[in-house]
Amino acid sequence: MPISPASRVLYERFWTTVEKSADIGKGRENGLSRLALTDADKEMRDIFVSWCGEAGLRVTVDQVGNIFGRRNGLDNSLPPVLIGSHLDTQENGGRFDGIVGVLGALEMVKTLNDLGHVTRRPIEIVNWTNEEAARFSPPMTASCCFAGAYAVDWVHGRPGDDGTTFGDELRRIGYQGEATPGNRPVDAYFELHIEQGPILDAEKVEVGIVTHAYSSHGFLVEFKGETAHTGRGRWKGDATRSSPPRACSWR
Repeated sequence: MPISPASRVLYERFWTTVEKSADIGKGRENGLSRLALTDADKEMRDIFVSWCGEAGLRVTVDQVGNIFGRRNGLDNSLPPVLIGSHLDTQENGGRFDGIVGVLGALEMVKTLNDLGHVTRRPIEIVNWTNEEAARFSPPMTASCCFAGAYAVDWVHGRPGDDGTTFGDELRRIGYQGEATPGNRPVDAYFELHIEQGPILDAEKVEVGIVTHAYSSHGFLVEFKGETAHTGRGRWKGDATRSSPPRACSWR
């Protein structure tokens, strides 16, 4: 059956998976504490993997714990489209942050299965490990490793706030896979995410499209000259800004 404008995901089925996930790692009232590589994270991972299997996806795990559920396409030689987010939370996190992007992708695949529609490219649902950095710093550890920014050994050596290491905990919960992070082409990446503010809700806008993420730039500034008031000497400092000052040149 081809995709048509009338094709819709089953909202109630999607909501059931979201509600089930909200039972794992309960923290404060209506909140979650599912820190990366804890027992609660393992429990959520196990359920997600089982749901991927039920949807007919082939699951692989890379060396830093990223989970991929692959649905083959008509031409599997083409780079896949990745869709996903993360299953871990902050210490007092919400039930939608991150996981809606993972389970939303899963519901999309289930809908494609219901329609009997096979996409041209393969689709891979992805769960990135330790996006929140509530236990291991820095944030987005494993996704950055996938992108080539961090080495596997460096990621495994990240110390946790509780005296553990990333690698030891990854092995403890059984999610250190064999696949090399990244090391393959990707056609595109999409992520469904909740709004982290009240603007869209206040304006009664149902869907927002993110066009740019928060940018952080670090730089050193050195001023040389003669004092014109009190004191003497040379001042040197550093600063971090989210955007360049209007009166300064930017390089």
